Amino acid sequence: MRFDHQTLPQRVRFGTGEAATAVAAEVEERGARSVMVIAAPSESELARTIASSITVTLWWDDVAPHVPIERAERARAAARDSRIDLIVSVGGGSTTGLAKAIALTERIPIVAVPTTYAGSEATNVWGLTTESRKTTGVDDAVLPAVVVYDSRLTLSLPVALSVASGLNAVAHCVDSMWAPNSDPLNRALAEEGIRAVAEALPRIAQEPGDVAARERMQYGAYVSAVAFASAGSGLHHKICHVLGGAYDLPHAETHSAVLPQVLAYNVGASAEAEERIARALGASSAVEGIEKLYRALPTVRALREVGYQVEAIPESVALILPLVPPSNPRDVDEEALAALLRRAYDGQPVA
Repeated sequence: MRFDHQTLPQRVRFGTGEAATAVAAEVEERGARSVMVIAAPSESELARTIASSITVTLWWDDVAPHVPIERAERARAAARDSRIDLIVSVGGGSTTGLAKAIALTERIPIVAVPTTYAGSEATNVWGLTTESRKTTGVDDAVLPAVVVYDSRLTLSLPVALSVASGLNAVAHCVDSMWAPNSDPLNRALAEEGIRAVAEALPRIAQEPGDVAARERMQYGAYVSAVAFASAGSGLHHKICHVLGGAYDLPHAETHSAVLPQVLAYNVGASAEAEERIARALGASSAVEGIEKLYRALPTVRALREVGYQVEAIPESVALILPLVPPSNPRDVDEEALAALLRRAYDGQPVA
């Protein structure tokens, strides 16, 4: 066994009902003098509650999916003008993504307070969209210095979005099995992440107010993102980043539609991934396990449900194919990729 693994430096404050206290403690310990709070309009009231014990210099709510570059530039300029020395982001992946866009150029530390299971808060990956093309990169400066997990903040997240966001966490794990920097440590974390998420999501779907299930889901989402941050982006995320940026598709739902197809395409070519995923899902095979999980959840199975057009498949193939990682366990050509996207478009069960 031989590998080179890097663990990212990050503090995690995990405590239900303790978000406001944790944020205030971080501001005090860091001696922050000028704090910027980022939250989408739908999260503004929640953000003000969480920040009730700190002095906020700048409130910012110009948040959009896939982080359009023009919005990032406006937020960066505002942070510079206000001499911001700490960012507190309250929300899902789009909010965290905007905070990362600011940190990328301004080198300002982030305290992330997630309200979904996106996992972006645990990675050093950034993404920006320019003229319908999404660009991603890796830079340790965008890794939030602190993540504050408070499961009560996810109770208002609708079941459908909870499920789609949770399946995005499973996608982090699946990609971690064969991404460019995959190693035994992040594959072990990925297996644990799948196990935790698969246990929590059906409980959340049945009883949205189950705080223990929400805690288990946040734990699973974090473990999944840590694995992904180490392993890098595999075929699944390359596909979803292109589709989201090029066609303005909703992030979480796009992941939930594409995930089963990528898993079914790749898993037969990786014995270790097959064994780990099947074991985590409590099934005799990875494909059987993912189908069992999807049948237990109200979730998006088809890209056509989120606005993707079948006529876009040839263009999508041309955009995705150059990005396919060499580490992918199966070769990917135009025909195979087009067939995968067609199955995802139709939402076909995998076999």
